[in-house]
Amino acid sequence: MFRNQYDTDVTTWSPAGRLFQVEYAMEAVKQGSAAIGLRSTTHVVLACVNKANSELSSHQKKIFKVDDHIGVAIAGLTADGRVLSRYMRSECINYSYTYESPLPVGRLVVQLADKAQVCTQRSWKRPYGVGLLVAGLDESGAHLYYNCPSGNYFEYQAFAIGSRSQAAKTYLERKFDNFNTSSREDLIKDALIATRESLQGEKLRSSVCTIAVIGVGEPFHILDQETVQKLIDEFEIVREEEVPPAEEPQPEPEQDAAADPGAGAGQGGAAGEGAAPMDI
Repeated sequence: MFRNQYDTDVTTWSPAGRLFQVEYAMEAVKQGSAAIGLRSTTHVVLACVNKANSELSSHQKKIFKVDDHIGVAIAGLTADGRVLSRYMRSECINYSYTYESPLPVGRLVVQLADKAQVCTQRSWKRPYGVGLLVAGLDESGAHLYYNCPSGNYFEYQAFAIGSRSQAAKTYLERKFDNFNTSSREDLIKDALIATRESLQGEKLRSSVCTIAVIGVGEPFHILDQETVQKLIDEFEIVREEEVPPAEEPQPEPEQDAAADPGAGAGQGGAAGEGAAPMDI
């Protein structure tokens, strides 16, 4: 029933120095639908995969607006993510009321990490089973943080969490050098491609993904499905233009091959080149 005798309590250390309940919470993040974040010097883009429990139900919301300058994308237990996003909204409102200025992104991330860490030191609590990608913009620039159920937090240029996120990470690593100087449109395009990579064969549509953007002079907002679909269609057209269409094989050269073997060899090679992409 249990993995071992050290995983029945979040405060019990194993002889190897591990907290298994915390690791289980981190595993819950890996089971959630993928969430992706990218940032440049002026913009941050969040993307997530919408996954419904059945064909008769709608998908659960995975991206939440915290304030005009902060938003989060989650992977894992959605209920925990909803509670933490509400906590973040409360902190932003209180700070704005007290100091009449927006809450710095780094300070909010530290407060969120401290809240998660408390759950790893209390036997009557459980760790939050959700990972959060926090996108924000403040006086120091654009930021993208990942908050882990263990209470750790990291700042990234680009990152992906959730199920089948390794394919998205591989794509982001290949494009890493370009993100810092990327425009808003380029970031959205890369986010869509990374989302498509995490789908692993499923067609990318606006109904299966959500995109949110924040930038200089642009408050955090979620793009509507029509806008996302237009961007996807534009992206698919570019992909089709990059790959030349395969030529249809002509039956006439095969008939001429019997009469002229030399000419048939050259024409047959051209037909074979056109047929190869179709086989793939």
